[in-house]
Amino acid sequence: MSTDKPSQNETEYFALQDAELLKKQRREQQMAAMSAARRTHFMKCPKCGADLATEDFHRIQIDRCPDCSGVWLDKGELDSLVGNKDPGLLGRVFGDLFAGGKK
Repeated sequence: MSTDKPSQNETEYFALQDAELLKKQRREQQMAAMSAARRTHFMKCPKCGADLATEDFHRIQIDRCPDCSGVWLDKGELDSLVGNKDPGLLGRVFGDLFAGGKK
């Protein structure tokens, strides 16, 4: 006995397979979009959007914006500047800020 109509179990199985495939494709598209968005922001000034230039300052590489003169530090760089034995003006300013301006 042959029927041309698929069974209910078959229909459910393929519907679940299709749903999983769509979910996976959406997840991959979201990850690709997030990755593309990150690449467009890499080494861009968060204030004005210009390309940042890397400069050495007391043996630490800082990112400086040539347009708005903003200075941006990566994780741990501020601590290195504040803890430096000869911190220079920038280190003294940040050191004073963290000390609450107390001497």
